[in-house]
Amino acid sequence: MRLMSKTSLCLIVVLFLLSITGCAQNKVSPTETLKSSDVLQNTFTIATSFYPMFILTSNVAGDIPGVKVVNMSPPQSGCLHDYQLTPNDMKVLERAQALVINGAGTESFMDKVVHQLPALKIVEAGRNIPLIKNEGENEDNPHIWVGISGAIQEVKNIGTQLAALDPAHAEKYRENTGAYVKKLEALDKEMHQGLDGLQNRDIVTFHEAFPYFAKEFNLRIVAIVEREPGSEPSAGELADTIKLIRGAKVKALFAEPQYPAKAAETIARETGARVYTLDPAVSGPMKPDAYETIMRTNLKVLQEALKQ
Repeated sequence: MRLMSKTSLCLIVVLFLLSITGCAQNKVSPTETLKSSDVLQNTFTIATSFYPMFILTSNVAGDIPGVKVVNMSPPQSGCLHDYQLTPNDMKVLERAQALVINGAGTESFMDKVVHQLPALKIVEAGRNIPLIKNEGENEDNPHIWVGISGAIQEVKNIGTQLAALDPAHAEKYRENTGAYVKKLEALDKEMHQGLDGLQNRDIVTFHEAFPYFAKEFNLRIVAIVEREPGSEPSAGELADTIKLIRGAKVKALFAEPQYPAKAAETIARETGARVYTLDPAVSGPMKPDAYETIMRTNLKVLQEALKQ
């Protein structure tokens, strides 16, 4: 009788420990940003280069059992103009089977690293998408995802390439891609319904993040405050921008939440224009619906800023 009690007690303890372990595993979201030590063996690990690629890829691959989506750079990095890889980035890349990049020169800092990791398969979201040249420059603008139709094309590219690299989950990648594309198409329609009727279509943006967005919604970018984010315009450039805005009678300047708005505020004081915030979706919450939320906020901001 005493022996039976000990056996029963041991069995109860083992079952209890197993149940705790199972709960702990279930709490790990397949789309959260993981440390390199958290990347499991026997999983297909997809690294993403920065925030917008993480959000798009999370919608394509995030709920697939056995697949992990790991964001490489910190979610608040913004655009990767001056980003440098960290030791943790390298550990993540070494353990990943695929790396999703935007392309179009965004991740040029990684060229040497990729050559050192021949087993790492590159998924280029911007593959074969026509690019816009920066105004006055012979340089491609990489901000494809800021235009919703560009984001849709990138999602399709991600889904197609991941299905080819990970055939065991190909059908699920295709299913998720189709579902997310439908959401983005509905978002695009909603944005057009909210913006197409506006008479005032002239905007001044903070830097070169919005050409694809402006093209999509027929907005005219009259001036750009800073060609390179974080680089304050010279006194001469500031004076030229102020003169241009006065001449065009622009009423709205659009700063970005990722950067200080000092120059935009100076221009506003000199021209009487008002400063608003327009978000290029380069940072934000690590949630699958974050891109949609950001764009709907942009819609409300533009409706307020451009109303007559």
